[in-house]
Amino acid sequence: MESRIEKVMENHHKGYNCSQAVACAYCDLFGVDEKEAFRAVECFGRGMGIMGPCGAVSAMAYLVGLKESDVNLDNPRSKVTCYNTLKPMTQAFVNKNQSLDCRVLKGVDTGVVLRSCTGCMQDAAEIVESYLLEEKAKVNQK
Repeated sequence: MESRIEKVMENHHKGYNCSQAVACAYCDLFGVDEKEAFRAVECFGRGMGIMGPCGAVSAMAYLVGLKESDVNLDNPRSKVTCYNTLKPMTQAFVNKNQSLDCRVLKGVDTGVVLRSCTGCMQDAAEIVESYLLEEKAKVNQK
């Protein structure tokens, strides 16, 4: 599976927020139209608009849901699978960047920038590829 990190960067240069840039680069792999993904994650950028959870990390969570949800509205059973898939992904992000919080990553209070938005998007994309696409790549190689 080829990397889509360049697509993430292209999306951001077109004006997509950090969450949209990541989610829209991968959504088609999980059966979602780019316009729908763009709309679904619009409010996740800039740390949900309040410098809270990093938008690129929120996009990772969105993509996990697209991949892992059983979409069983009558008897949903995939929540724990989603949480268990996302947990090591968010931990990998924290290991690289020391935080999941946009405000902390941008150094708003400390003046010390831990990671740029571009860097956060690149890291999120690498994590998506490692944790969500590795299995797809193995299947495609058979």
